[in-house]
Amino acid sequence: MEASIFTKIVNGEIPAYKIAEDDRYLAFLDVFPTTKGHTLVIPKQQIDYLFDLDDELYLGLMAFAKKVAAAVEKVVPCKRIAVAVVGIEVPHAHVHLIPLNNMQDMNFANKKQFSKEEFEEVASKIREAYQAP
Repeated sequence: MEASIFTKIVNGEIPAYKIAEDDRYLAFLDVFPTTKGHTLVIPKQQIDYLFDLDDELYLGLMAFAKKVAAAVEKVVPCKRIAVAVVGIEVPHAHVHLIPLNNMQDMNFANKKQFSKEEFEEVASKIREAYQAP
């Protein structure tokens, strides 16, 4: 199987705005976000379809995503953090965490553009919030 773009991020072959990481999971900003703070959470192991993850990996991914979502919510003003799983564009299971203020924020056809500095700033703030007790 060819390495997905997410596996290349895990392996350090492609840079990413990392938020949180442990030995099994990684969270990083989506570079084609629908809102500021839009984050992707992945298992480091490349498995195409979310529901093909074994129960332990799946439940761990969701627990990791929950912690990351709490950090995003502390940093990005929003009504709540939406969770979306689409899994069509990249053959590597992933969860979208999207700060929501309205339903239009979930529109994947409506991508926002941010500067490298804006990405770095929000990633840094979310990382700090994630690491805070």
